[in-house]
Amino acid sequence: MIVPSNEALIETAGAVLHPHHVDGRSFGDVASALVTDIGTMYVGVCVDTPCGTGFCAETAAIATMVTAREYRITKIVAVSQGHDGVVAVPPCGRCREFIRQIDPANLDTEVVLGTDRTSRLRDLLPSNEWPI
Repeated sequence: MIVPSNEALIETAGAVLHPHHVDGRSFGDVASALVTDIGTMYVGVCVDTPCGTGFCAETAAIATMVTAREYRITKIVAVSQGHDGVVAVPPCGRCREFIRQIDPANLDTEVVLGTDRTSRLRDLLPSNEWPI
């Protein structure tokens, strides 16, 4: 399996990044792309709601992945619109834990933090060992 470059994954996520607002709700101002251990690519966008019932872009991409009965993530990125174009943004704490809980092997997921910067999920999620 060929894992896409950081730039390619950022570009894939950026292709679905279309921020818009409807009646005070924000849609698609963060997008995500991931590649699974068998090479399948999934994308998703965030849905922000005033009462906090929305979800992150990573969650949307992961839900699509799980719908296809895949669980192991090789590489993931979230992006937003920066001053100079599309930029990678780190996953929030909830998303970090969500990625881990989908499959324990996802602790080794490569999280894209920029075109030339990545980190393993385990390094972004300290004290991730469960005692049982």
